[in-house]
Amino acid sequence: MKFSMRQTERGSSGYPTHAVLQRQAYLRLHACVILWGVTAILGRLISLPALQLVAWRMALVVGVLLVVRRTWGGLRAMSLRSIVIFLGIGCVVAGHWYAFYTSIKISNASVAVSCLGLGSIFAAIIEPVLMRRPHERAELFLGVLAVPGVVLIVGGVPLQMRLGIVIGVVAALLSAIFTTLNKRFATNNDPFSITCIEMAAGVVVLGIPAILSGLTMPTPMDAVWLLVLAVACTLLPFVMWIQSLRYVSAFSTLLMLNLEPVYAILLAAVLFKEYEDLTPLFYIGTGIVLLTVLLQPHVRRFARFTT
Repeated sequence: MKFSMRQTERGSSGYPTHAVLQRQAYLRLHACVILWGVTAILGRLISLPALQLVAWRMALVVGVLLVVRRTWGGLRAMSLRSIVIFLGIGCVVAGHWYAFYTSIKISNASVAVSCLGLGSIFAAIIEPVLMRRPHERAELFLGVLAVPGVVLIVGGVPLQMRLGIVIGVVAALLSAIFTTLNKRFATNNDPFSITCIEMAAGVVVLGIPAILSGLTMPTPMDAVWLLVLAVACTLLPFVMWIQSLRYVSAFSTLLMLNLEPVYAILLAAVLFKEYEDLTPLFYIGTGIVLLTVLLQPHVRRFARFTT
């Protein structure tokens, strides 16, 4: 009996198999990586300080989501406990973005996105603890493998940019924490509603100090870039990312996000000529960190084979 490709990709119940759903999740994640790679460039283009930028970004996302009927339906179906959890995760997201854009402002886009590659190292340690599972030797090995790359990245930037690396590492740590927490708690709730709650928490956490320090109104050009940042590079990929976490581990997600620097560094080199501020050591270090992405499936397969 002959089966079509569509038939073989569906189980006996008629729904797509887990393997198909996982493949679709990886494709969505890669689309997220491309869109998130643009955020660093927009961070350079928008003239607002980091605090103001992130507060406006999250406020715009909340504003868009509040006019979507699906958001309200998901909020009504969500328990109070879940709402509180996602509010807490939203505070971590806000801290991550604030650190990320601060790193961009005091160093450059290339340095900030390269630091995000360390998120997988932190995830290798944090995810098993929060998900209550044993640590995997393969994940720890890949995390250690990236350390020489980090050393080269630090050595490949001017001294005045190294504070940007420290803040970028904080951003990577926070990304590992909120990715793992969303992996654990976001599975059974609507991604639009989750995104709205988390962004709303960020608006409160960052909006209050932004107002107290003197809220800056964006220029017309900044407003355009902020809209692109909020809708195309935040709302769309954030929702797809939460959907993908149902089928992909937080560690694998963060390893795939290590590809984000590739797009961001290439764009920064073309648009801002950032390569003039960086030595070859920086790019060698970034290459080593990104190598963990390519090695990840092979190392994990070998680890399973030998155990």
